[in-house]
Amino acid sequence: MSSSVGTRGESPGSGRAEAEVVDLVSALIRFDTSNTGDLATTKGEAECADWVAGQLREVGYEVEIVESGAPGRTNVFARLEGADRERGALMLHGHLDVVPAEPADWRVHPFSGAVEDGYVWGRGAVDMKDMVGMILAVAREFKATGVVPPRDLVFAFVADEENGGRYGCQWLVEHRPDLFEGVTEAVGEVGGFSLTVPRPDGTERRLYLVETAEKGLGWMKLTARGRAGHGSFLHSDNAVTTLAQAVARLGTHTFPLVVSDSVAEFLTAAGEETGLDFDPASPDLEGTLAKLGSIANIVGATLRDTANPTMLSAGYKANVIPQTAEAMVDCRVLPGRRAEFERIVDELIGPDVTREWVTSLDSYETTFDGDLVDAMNDAILAHDPDARTVPYMMSGGTDAKAFAKLGIRCFGFAPLQLPPDLDFSALFHGVDERVPVDALRFGARVLGHFLTRC
Repeated sequence: MSSSVGTRGESPGSGRAEAEVVDLVSALIRFDTSNTGDLATTKGEAECADWVAGQLREVGYEVEIVESGAPGRTNVFARLEGADRERGALMLHGHLDVVPAEPADWRVHPFSGAVEDGYVWGRGAVDMKDMVGMILAVAREFKATGVVPPRDLVFAFVADEENGGRYGCQWLVEHRPDLFEGVTEAVGEVGGFSLTVPRPDGTERRLYLVETAEKGLGWMKLTARGRAGHGSFLHSDNAVTTLAQAVARLGTHTFPLVVSDSVAEFLTAAGEETGLDFDPASPDLEGTLAKLGSIANIVGATLRDTANPTMLSAGYKANVIPQTAEAMVDCRVLPGRRAEFERIVDELIGPDVTREWVTSLDSYETTFDGDLVDAMNDAILAHDPDARTVPYMMSGGTDAKAFAKLGIRCFGFAPLQLPPDLDFSALFHGVDERVPVDALRFGARVLGHFLTRC
């Protein structure tokens, strides 16, 4: 017999998800799943995936474990049948890998999963073992208590997101599309978190940002070639000099301001709540955005394309002028801007520097409407009645880029009610990454509510 769906403001099932989510997130963080981008040094994904699979099997799931293109790049899939098998399935996805962390820089060890001062600490606490833990907690509760969702739910825990998904979602989409059979919509990172904004009457309101778009991601290699020679000679064909000048031009360039639909909707909502003028035509738009606090870092990065040099490589001895010099540039491109972006880059680097895309993933954008968006909104309001959900664009990238290739409509919705003074954006890939305990419990309640009405 199926457990009944909770009434407004109540969690489904037994409340088990809320009770165990903090322990699950802490345990996930204790797996060092650092993704260096190098197959030889990336570690921990297989062990973490096996543990996740065990947590699912413990409550009765049939689990499929898939290795995605290289040893140790392990993914876990499970499906919970819904009441209406004719409806398209909803996928809940999260990645198990994290970016590396240097323990000496942290207040606590980054792979301790410590629960202190009202937070769970460690690498991955917000990117994205918090969401993985919430998905796992709700999946376990539904199976253990007999909750039948309105449609099939597919739970996917994948590898290699932090290096573009070549040995994760991209491989799975290309080689195992059967794993996503019947999936029409998906929910993953980065969205659903709260932003507290001031209102003109002196009160505050929490906006919950649902990701409906993300910029394209590309890692571009620049190469300059010149004539090798002795460092003591006059030299007019120095590859290092040519590259350095090109990198400086590119790195200091400001791309034009472009307001995409998702960004325009966010600006409209933020203006309605705060009374501030976020007119896209205003020359001081970015200055006005700064009044929103730390979220301005994320939103501001979605107003323009960016090309940030991140790595330089040249030479092998101090007195030898090398024949080649190389640079890596992290490029994030707005929807519909790819051709114009490349034209500007070519103009900036000049004819003596060549470029190639080492990794290139398309941008993504969907609309903020439909039954699934209504279900997200209802779930938030059930647990925070004075809140408002708004769409936004993410400046980074997620596995949604790959899943969208299968025609899956993707959103970022990892619900967290955050303290107003927490600089959430700074925690992604940052030192002392942490997530509030209360936010995780809130997220488990909201996610459970959402998945019984999706």
